[in-house]
Amino acid sequence: MSLKITVIGTGYLGATHAAAMAELGFEVLGLDVVPEKIELLSAGKVPMYEPGLEELLAKHVAGIEGSSGRLRFTTSWEEVGAFGDIHFVCVNTPQKHGEYACDMSYVDAAFASLAPVAREGSLVVGKSTVPVGSADRLATLLPEGVELAWNPEFLREGFAVQDTLHPDRLVVGVRSERAEKLLREVYAAPIGEGSPFVVTDFPTAELVKTSANSFLATKISFINAMAEVCEAAGGDVVKLAEAIGYDDRIGKKFLRAGIGFGGGCLPKDIRAFMARAGELGADQALTFLREVDSINMRRRGHMVELAREAVGGDSFLGKRVAVLGATFKPDSDDVRDSPALNVAGQIHLQGGQVTVYDPKGMDNARRLFPTLGYADTALGAIRGADVVLHLTEWREFRELDPAALGAVAAERVILDGRNALDPVVWREAGWTYRAMGRPAA
Repeated sequence: MSLKITVIGTGYLGATHAAAMAELGFEVLGLDVVPEKIELLSAGKVPMYEPGLEELLAKHVAGIEGSSGRLRFTTSWEEVGAFGDIHFVCVNTPQKHGEYACDMSYVDAAFASLAPVAREGSLVVGKSTVPVGSADRLATLLPEGVELAWNPEFLREGFAVQDTLHPDRLVVGVRSERAEKLLREVYAAPIGEGSPFVVTDFPTAELVKTSANSFLATKISFINAMAEVCEAAGGDVVKLAEAIGYDDRIGKKFLRAGIGFGGGCLPKDIRAFMARAGELGADQALTFLREVDSINMRRRGHMVELAREAVGGDSFLGKRVAVLGATFKPDSDDVRDSPALNVAGQIHLQGGQVTVYDPKGMDNARRLFPTLGYADTALGAIRGADVVLHLTEWREFRELDPAALGAVAAERVILDGRNALDPVVWREAGWTYRAMGRPAA
């Protein structure tokens, strides 16, 4: 008998996982408590921008012409309980208001609703990013005969479909051979392609995700700290990163200095990790993450200072500032904890007339920062600007024509907050180009 899969929570993680499970050949039922989201997904539409996801949904959602019909959505817990052999819990774990700790209320609510309806013999699989120790506690909420496993997600926004169908590793925390066997069956296709399958206990599985994010955050903040030193010493952080990146032990990835990381995962995950380590009495082990977080936040303020210098050094009053980028990274419409929007907001609060353009994040940016100005194109944002800030490294921005933009800008001054533009090309077009951690000329 073919396994039937449910996915609890159909946000960014859940919608992607549900579509990918259907692509792997399973019958899938997705649940969410927000009816509007279910209506949207049932029509093959997604509430966020993620390359390839809408196409994958259209390929499998029941009722869409030409689809496999393997994927349906519901708001009924009873339907989920009756349907599912394996239940993947994919709900959000945001940062608590006013604290570093993780808010587990959505996960707890999901388990409380699932426990009474889950069939005996079914397997519940946690995918949400949770504090270590959560799985042990959540297992006690499930009835006898319903087992728990933990299978953390490692999705990169912009590559989520690829990362789910062809993961670079699969980690499963299990307590029985049966749970391991079921998960090997679910992931038979990627395992067959060579994706490593790592079997662990619950705490290790929970720690893998937070450890990975902490390492990446540390690497990003390290190169940004080096950018600060380069600026003080007159060095070039791009050349420095290139040179150390040739060392196999270090590698080239995540060594581009700029305004730092943001988004819905890295910042809140490292803070929750610190909070949990404190609860476990191991807070000294992670004190370095406070500095990682501090370096990251400092970059945003530094970009504001560079922009103020660029428009005369005293004040933003009466100055027009163009901001290219609103999302926290390219190939996404996610503006959660976006460094680009944070910088734009700070400059606006200090009196600057800020106009933002982003290829995909405009609607979300408007909802979060309705008082900023917005333009429909990069050219529109730059028209009349005294300084241009490049803050999200979209490919569209790398392909802009500096000469055409220079014709509409009030002043040809660009600050590259991502070290992603070619300084030679911009300077040859008459622009003053500056970037963090690089010589002024």
